[in-house]
This record gives sequence, structure tokens and C-alpha cells, in this order.
Amino acid sequence: MAALGFPHKGKCNAPLDPVRNDSSVTEWPRSRTDLIALQERLGSVRRPPLWSPSGEIRLGGCFVCFARGGSGPGAAGDAAWAAAVSGAGSSVVSGSAGAPYEPGMLALREGALLEQALRGLERRPEVLLVDATGRDHPRRAGLALHLGVVLDLPTVGVTHRPLVASGTWPGDERGDTSPLRIGTEVVGHWLRTRPGTRPLAVHAGWRIDPDLAVEVVLRSLRWTRTPDPIRRARRLARTARARG
Repeated sequence: MAALGFPHKGKCNAPLDPVRNDSSVTEWPRSRTDLIALQERLGSVRRPPLWSPSGEIRLGGCFVCFARGGSGPGAAGDAAWAAAVSGAGSSVVSGSAGAPYEPGMLALREGALLEQALRGLERRPEVLLVDATGRDHPRRAGLALHLGVVLDLPTVGVTHRPLVASGTWPGDERGDTSPLRIGTEVVGHWLRTRPGTRPLAVHAGWRIDPDLAVEVVLRSLRWTRTPDPIRRARRLARTARARG
């Protein structure tokens, strides 16, 4: 059942662009060929209306973990647990992976399960942090962006390393940034969240540009290197896995 705050599949609260208003984009593809075609469509929407934060914002995060003991890229059907948080609320679901892991194809493996967890939330987040890339992708449509289109929700990707983009590391002070580029296009930033630790790759997602993505992540940080919504979702997913 859809969560209280999320639009049903194929509907959105305001018309954003022809791609988002096409109900076919809210169904998760089941093959590489279909996903590539959809990613090319999503990535072609280069200037969707940007989300604009005002005052305090309700941050969300999501994370998927898989059964321990596996090696390699995994397989379709791998046991999986997904968690989502929004403010103080949370949702946890169990299920199975849709495909093996393949760079650039994460939506096949995790997309449907993450959507299920997010639709279990009672309150919709205003912006969602996702453990995946966004515009940093061969077709400019990583899972962080794709999930935002499906849910009609502004998204930011946060990963430990870029997928396609490159850029030098920033300075060592909290909040220091440096651009991540594919060619001349800036698709995200390195962000130093704590002095003396590896920076995070922060990715523009759906309705979020690279600079705004950094602002969102900085708002989400507490005492850890990882943004708090993703850290909480990760802990919930791993706790569910431990309980079996």
C-alpha cells in the first residue's frame, strides 16, 4: 500500500516534465536493455525544476543490505533487507535482489525494494539521501536520480567514490569541496565531512544540482562521517538482517 505522503504510481503532485508524467517511467525495468533505454530518457531531462529548501527540512535516507557470506556480484534472488527513514519515522522491509550487482545497473538490483521501504513511511521526506550515484553515470541517470523520478521526490546521492566522474580531493577542513566532472560537466562534488577522513562523493540527483546536494548533505551531518539519515537506515537494515 502506498505511504500517506507519496503519490501513487503514474501520478505526481505537480507537472515537472514529460518524462515524469509518463507512467511507464515509474515501473522498474526487469532487463538491462529496458533499463538502459529508460536511463537514456531520464538522463536527457537535464533541467527539471530545482527543489528549493526553506527553513528546517525533513530529511530522508534509505539503504539496502544483503545476506552475509556472499562474494562477487551476487545474483537475482539474493536475500535483501531495505530500510528508509524520514524525520523520526522509519520503515523496514525484506525481499530479494532483482539482479546481480553491475556498475551503472544498480536499479535492477535494488530499486524496487527501496521503493517498497520508502512507501512504507508514514510521512514523506522533503528530500531523500540515497546510497547511489545520480548524474555521475554513463547515461546521467544513476539510482539516486531514478528513485527520485519514481517517487516524485528531490534526491541526493552519497557514495564513497565516483562511478564515472573524476576530480581532485578537497582541502581537509569540514565543508571543503571540489568538483566531480564528466568531461566539462560538473555532476557532483567531493565533500570533506570530517578532517583527516576520506571525503564523500556527493551527487546531484533528481531536482537537485551539485551545489544544493552539498548543502543538503552538510545539513544531514552529526558526529559521523556518513549523513545521519543514511546511517540510521543502514543500521535498521542490518538489524533486520541479523534478526533474519
